[in-house]
Amino acid sequence: MTRFTARLAASLPILALALSACGDRGSSAPQGSAAMAALEHAGAVSQPPAWDDDLKIAPAQDLNPDPHVLEVNLEAKPVELEILPGKKTTVWTYNGQLPGPLLRAQVGDRMIVHFKNSLPVATTIHWHGLHVSNEMDGAPGVTQPPIEPGGEFRYEFVLRDAGTYWYHPHIDSAAQVGRGLYGPIVVEDPNDPKAFGDDLVLMLSDMSLDEDGQPLPDDNGGQFGDLFGREGSTLLVNGKVRPHLKVRTGKQQRWRVIDAARARYFNLRLPGHRFMRLGGDNGLAARSADVYSVVVAPGERADAVFTPTDAPGSHKVLQWVPVDRGYGSTFNRPREDLLAIDTVDAPPVAPDPIPETLRNIEPIDVSGATQQKLAFTIALDGRSVVMGFNGLPYERAPPLEARLGETQVWKLVNDTDFAHPFHLHGYFFQVLDAARVPEWKDTISVPSKSELTIAVKFDERPGMWMYHCHILDHAEIGMMGHLHVIDPAAPAPPSALTHMHMPTHVPPAVSSD
Repeated sequence: MTRFTARLAASLPILALALSACGDRGSSAPQGSAAMAALEHAGAVSQPPAWDDDLKIAPAQDLNPDPHVLEVNLEAKPVELEILPGKKTTVWTYNGQLPGPLLRAQVGDRMIVHFKNSLPVATTIHWHGLHVSNEMDGAPGVTQPPIEPGGEFRYEFVLRDAGTYWYHPHIDSAAQVGRGLYGPIVVEDPNDPKAFGDDLVLMLSDMSLDEDGQPLPDDNGGQFGDLFGREGSTLLVNGKVRPHLKVRTGKQQRWRVIDAARARYFNLRLPGHRFMRLGGDNGLAARSADVYSVVVAPGERADAVFTPTDAPGSHKVLQWVPVDRGYGSTFNRPREDLLAIDTVDAPPVAPDPIPETLRNIEPIDVSGATQQKLAFTIALDGRSVVMGFNGLPYERAPPLEARLGETQVWKLVNDTDFAHPFHLHGYFFQVLDAARVPEWKDTISVPSKSELTIAVKFDERPGMWMYHCHILDHAEIGMMGHLHVIDPAAPAPPSALTHMHMPTHVPPAVSSD
């Protein structure tokens, strides 16, 4: 009996009651492994009819007949949508929908995006986590010029890595993402086990709305909003408030969870259930892990198998649970409802076993690696909050440097009072911690008053890349930097800073106290 089957068998008092209630299974419910044998196999049945109708994210129309090319139009534009019941809210969207269209393809496929900006302000698209060439990364003034209102841009790249990713702006990103500009990307590996279940993308976010559904000012909360990050008053799952999901007892679903909020951490819990975590940012981890809750920081993704164990006819609610982000972040904060889950009145099925070993992940060889230290820093300048790394906001900080083929070890030091999710553009990294299940990451939360060490191999794709805190309010006020990956064989540019976008106002240095 596998770990997963054994865990489900432990819930057989519930399944036994369910079997008794089904009538055609007999009046005495089977127990233990005998009960498992008596259940119909999950692979032989489908999800309940219309199981995900309330959660589906419409895909973008594929314009290319080649099955290995996904070619789409994306337009950033404001529209009015009903977020709160009976209220109209002006939302910034891709193609008029919230979230933006689902971009789904297979590993090795080519993606072409014809982008048009119909917003009143400049924008770009950053392909969060995807290994794109430097000129496709969407960093304004660093890898491409800002796309002005009415402007267009063609993004094109090969989807090299299976996993769950997302896209969002990288200009004034706290405000633009907060207004609704985000969308999911799924890069499938056709060799993934079918036992993981049917895919369900859960894109989590929030919006700052008043009781009439009108957006609050982008800078609401003032200095405290800068310091803590702006968590919206209205929690959203796939752009909806408390949508519904239908499940069948024992029938697995593969949840692809994306945290697209500008500042909010999500801790997902469902009473009486556990989850089998498969991985996150770059697809599968080395091993599956039985977890009590699914936790994602802003920008981060989690891939987990959800197996319903409630009796047919049950109703439960997946909840957001406060996450300890540091000083005062959980004080007097209640849980909040996220997703209503209805277990249909159908006989339970026996779930498929989830393998323990998922992927071979070779550790990065760090012998002789270059050492770097990045300390998250916060200071007050009169009435303003200024953040940065190593005491400098990004406007004043020189780029870090790495040479093509070089391996570096970065020590991320967080002596501040708040947790910070660290995101690196262009490269995956490994966390050097033997207690963690090995996996490839591009975003990792560094808790308050702690240190994390990561290893990165800069094996290809030279250019200027960004790194930053993915609490987007923090990035906007300085907690961001640049990494120059240099190809020694290439001609030297006139200046490493030639293409950097420098604001007209440069804040003062940040104290490391």
